[in-house]
Amino acid sequence: MHKAVIVATGLFTPPFSVSNTELVEAFNSYVERFNAANAEAIAAGEVTALAPSSPEFIEKASGIKARYVMNKSGIIDPEIMRPVLPERPNDQISILAEMAVEAAKQAIERWGKPVSEIGAVICAASNMQRAYPAMAIEVQQALGIEGFAFDMNVACSSATFGLKTAADFIAVGSAKAVLMVNPEICSGHLNFTDRDSHFIFGDVATAVILEEESQASGGWEILGTRLKTQFSNNIRNNFGFLNRTAPEGEGARDKLFVQEGRKVFREVVPMVSQMIVEHASDIGVDPTGLKRLWLHQANINMNEMIGRKVLGRDPEPGENVIILDTYANTSSAGSIIAFHSANDDFAVGETGLICSFGAGYSAGTVFVRKR
Repeated sequence: MHKAVIVATGLFTPPFSVSNTELVEAFNSYVERFNAANAEAIAAGEVTALAPSSPEFIEKASGIKARYVMNKSGIIDPEIMRPVLPERPNDQISILAEMAVEAAKQAIERWGKPVSEIGAVICAASNMQRAYPAMAIEVQQALGIEGFAFDMNVACSSATFGLKTAADFIAVGSAKAVLMVNPEICSGHLNFTDRDSHFIFGDVATAVILEEESQASGGWEILGTRLKTQFSNNIRNNFGFLNRTAPEGEGARDKLFVQEGRKVFREVVPMVSQMIVEHASDIGVDPTGLKRLWLHQANINMNEMIGRKVLGRDPEPGENVIILDTYANTSSAGSIIAFHSANDDFAVGETGLICSFGAGYSAGTVFVRKR
């Protein structure tokens, strides 16, 4: 069996940032128009009036201050309230594959080796642009990589599931190096007219290269990987090809992101915290001695509580990396952004944890040690 090493990461950040203030201005304008248009029905108790939002509410609820998006003009236009991303012809690279390629190029440059040494590509993400052909194969072609490629979707946990899958391929000799990409246009499935969720997501793409240990220089030894799933409807998106078989407009709201946020918090935090501590114990790692936590970036309150449970104390500044203030929740890419942006200060032998969790429920833990 061969050991896998994380040798490089890459990050593509979209060109536009939307602040909470900009998002709230558009949302509150929509609320005013909705309440005015339905004034009589609201007075009669037939329709519930919509409540306005505020930047302060968003930051207190989530820790988010801004988010990057692939299209800004449509999102902040009260008449549109969604990103405007025209469909590309089939002979052009798709937008998600294009984002993944940009992140991958950065990772490949950092790695410093030719793509001919990569034997597999995994596209692990929540928001797949289409059923087929796989975006991973499109990325593979764009980068000139031989071997095989495929897509996988485990919602917000996709990246850690992808890391384990890549490490397993290397372990059994299926590939000497694997490229994993996580392109996410989360704004595309977000209901920007919903006060409780319109601020949650942003767009981004990340990339990770894993290599067989004997071939790798430096990097991060993978000490252990663990995956867990448990079915729940508390985070759901029913968009899919069978939608066209249903009566027009039926259940339209749940074709976008929906969640029961309080239930998710109560159920996911203890599940993930216990999983981390038990996994650490099983592989002989003291969780209280971890130098850094690179957690899924869903909600600052969730991350802070998980950090306290794992470390056994309040994390010191920088120990529990938070990037959702500027990126928001980027689904599968969040923990990889955190890892990519905050690991340069590690000394050889120091350990950290990449962890993601989300819809399913699903969760993945990847303990790493600097080589």
